[in-house]
Amino acid sequence: MEKTAPITRSLLTWFRNDARDLPWRRTRDPYAIWISEVMLQQTQVKTVIPYWERWMKALPTIESLARARSQRLHKLWEGLGYYSRVRNLQKAARVIMERHKGRFPERFEEVLALPGVGRYTAGAICSIAFNQATPVLDGNVTRVLARLFCVRQDPRARGTRERLWTLAGTLVRQAAGEPPGAGDSRGSAGPGRTGPCSALNQALMELGALVCVPRNPKCGLCPVSTFCQARAKGLADRLPRRARSVQAIKRRQFAFVVERNGRFLVRRRDETGVNARLWEFPSCDVSSAAEPQEIAQATLGTRPRRLKRLATLSHSITRYRIRLEVYRVGEWDPAGTKAASGRWLTPEQMRRLPFTAAHSRIVRRLQARKRNLGR
Repeated sequence: MEKTAPITRSLLTWFRNDARDLPWRRTRDPYAIWISEVMLQQTQVKTVIPYWERWMKALPTIESLARARSQRLHKLWEGLGYYSRVRNLQKAARVIMERHKGRFPERFEEVLALPGVGRYTAGAICSIAFNQATPVLDGNVTRVLARLFCVRQDPRARGTRERLWTLAGTLVRQAAGEPPGAGDSRGSAGPGRTGPCSALNQALMELGALVCVPRNPKCGLCPVSTFCQARAKGLADRLPRRARSVQAIKRRQFAFVVERNGRFLVRRRDETGVNARLWEFPSCDVSSAAEPQEIAQATLGTRPRRLKRLATLSHSITRYRIRLEVYRVGEWDPAGTKAASGRWLTPEQMRRLPFTAAHSRIVRRLQARKRNLGR
């Protein structure tokens, strides 16, 4: 413990003086902190801020989340991706209402038992909201600890992972012995005052996000560089060991924009799978040799006499790199169209629904076209 004391004190001092002023750091409300932690998974801080602010305005309490309609939740989450996160948030909110009388649980084991909450998220909530000495270990913290203690083994290996968790626990328990005001960050007051356990964990996250970055770490700005074993051995750029890059898989898709009296045919995805419950234009995966006319007939139930290419959009989902070809359907037989599973909506009506990321770009193009025609 004594060997880590200078590291802990340096991190707390650095966080107290240099912590970013983020909106979820101005509160100790565990609900608000929980939402921020889930949003921050796989997403940058600058992206999350407006989403978090909109969410807290629309759904300020656990009860409001538990009772919200699925469509509203997905619309608030639209663009953040990994939509299972938002569905788990609601499941967890309903568990809190039923088992904890609407009060966010404080015990680590009870937080960890909530749907969608893992070891990292539970540790983050308990330390930040309740100043408990619960460790955290995400990608940023893994990188900081691997360099600070020169952990050369693969951080994904079970034994190495547990060693890193142990190191994270040692530091946060060391922080728990610091004076109560040790973690108070500059500019915070009232409910936003930060205890030492909270400050230590957030300092590790912050250090990995801003200073101890994956490539070209800013060692000259690091508050614990003098204790960094990897830097002393010239290994900072090489740790932690990087996983082999997974080769991207290319996919091709067609989407069809069908209009009738100023309304467009859209469909809701199934209840399971990627982008579950989100809306999109009729579309499907196709082979490299697929012909749009034939796919349109199979997808829509009618063979259009004319197709016009509207756009070609590129986007990614996990390891897939997708080329989406968007076609405007002209001169078609409405009697044969498979519309039973879809709805005919105006661009304004579509704007209120949660669309998949790529298809929301099509909606914006249609809205822009409508505005231009109205001038």
